[in-house]
Amino acid sequence: MAANEREVKMARPRMAAGALFFDPGGRVLMVEPTYKDYWDIPGGYVETGESPLQAAGREIREELGITPVLGRLLAVDWAPNGAEGDKVLYLFDGGELAQEALEGIHLQTEELKAARFVAPHEIADRTIPRLARRILAAIEARAENALVYLEHGQAPGKQAA
Repeated sequence: MAANEREVKMARPRMAAGALFFDPGGRVLMVEPTYKDYWDIPGGYVETGESPLQAAGREIREELGITPVLGRLLAVDWAPNGAEGDKVLYLFDGGELAQEALEGIHLQTEELKAARFVAPHEIADRTIPRLARRILAAIEARAENALVYLEHGQAPGKQAA
């Protein structure tokens, strides 16, 4: 096989990274983007030369105005999109946000309308199904001190709810 044929077959997925932040009650911080019709988590696309962890930190600084230390990787999700192509999404543990961090949140109003903590059982009502599955799988992985691999927000071999 010629080099250019291999290159054509080689995947070039977009990558995005975000973090889950929690309050003392175990609720998850979600944001309401100005450009989507569903709630999301803080994060965004990885830029050239940037690691997923660096991207998550940068996006959180840009979107929320805070710079918390991000913890371990909780989930990796392969999530191809018909309009955007293949995607690989990384979800890190932001831990429980300290009161100082909460008070320091200043939303980037061009991108975000609101931010609030959401109970796990309410997440599916606020967002699209595969993101809800990804968040819930990452919450479970966090509780089990594990890392989860997902496809479309679910473990391979499991049926979507």
